[in-house]
Amino acid sequence: MSGFSADWLDLREPFDRRARNLTVLDAVAARLKPRSQLRTVDLACGTGATLRALGPRLPARQHWKLVDNDPLLLARAACAPRRENIAVIAAQIDLDHDLEAALDGPADLVATSALLDLVSETWLDRLAAALAARAIPLYAALSYDGRIGFAPSDPLDAAVVDAVNAHQRTDKGFGPALGPKAAAFAIARFEALGYSVLHGKSDWTMGPDDRAIQIELLKGWASAARDIGALSSADIAGWIARRRGAVTDGRASLSVGHVDFFATPSTMR
Repeated sequence: MSGFSADWLDLREPFDRRARNLTVLDAVAARLKPRSQLRTVDLACGTGATLRALGPRLPARQHWKLVDNDPLLLARAACAPRRENIAVIAAQIDLDHDLEAALDGPADLVATSALLDLVSETWLDRLAAALAARAIPLYAALSYDGRIGFAPSDPLDAAVVDAVNAHQRTDKGFGPALGPKAAAFAIARFEALGYSVLHGKSDWTMGPDDRAIQIELLKGWASAARDIGALSSADIAGWIARRRGAVTDGRASLSVGHVDFFATPSTMR
C-alpha cells in the first residue's frame, strides 16, 4: 500500500473530523453504545484519527486493535493520549496479503477511514465476505467519490479532475483501485450480502484561510495529472500557478467529495 506521511495525516485530520457524516456517526453510536464494552478493529489506522473521532461516541469500555503496515504511524497511534478505559493493541499487518489475520480474534465492529478508494474490487470483496461470515458491522468513512469543486474556476479544472480520478484508479498496493467508485461498489456489495447500509456525504470544505491543505492538495493533483499524461507539462504548470496564486491571495475555496457508510448485518454477535 502507498504510504502517507504523519505530517499529511495531521494536516487533514481537522478537515476529516469536520467532514464526517453526523447521521452515520449517530447510527454507529446508537447501534453499539448500549453494549457494556466494545471491541473494534481499525484497518489502516494511520495515526489513530478514527479512534479519536469515534471513540467518544461509543461505550465507556473499549478495546481497539489498531492495524497498519507503517510501523512509525502505528507507534504514534498506539501512544496517542486517550481515556484510561480505552485499551489499545497495535498490529503491524500488510492488509493486502494478510487481511484475514487483521480480522482474527473477537470483534464487534470494524472501522476504517480513507481506505476503500485505494483498494481493488477483489480486495473489497474479500473484506465484505470476511465480515459477513463473522456477522460484523463496518463503519467506513471518507471514501473519495470523484467530486472536486474549485472557486474561482479555471478552464483546466475539469481536465485535471479527470486526470486525478484516472490516477485514483491505478494500483495503490491492492491491485487496480476502485477510486471514486469505491463507496458505491462497497454499499452495493454489502447490501447484496444482506446488510443494511446507511450512507451520506462527508465532503471536505476549505475556505480562503485554509491555505496549507489547499496547497498540498494542488501539488498532489498536479503530480497525479503529470503521471497520467493527459495534459501537457505547460498546461499543468499554468494551472497550478494560477491556483496557487488564488490560494496565496486568499481568494480560493475548495471542496472534495467523500462518502461515509455504516453497514450492519441482520444479526450481530
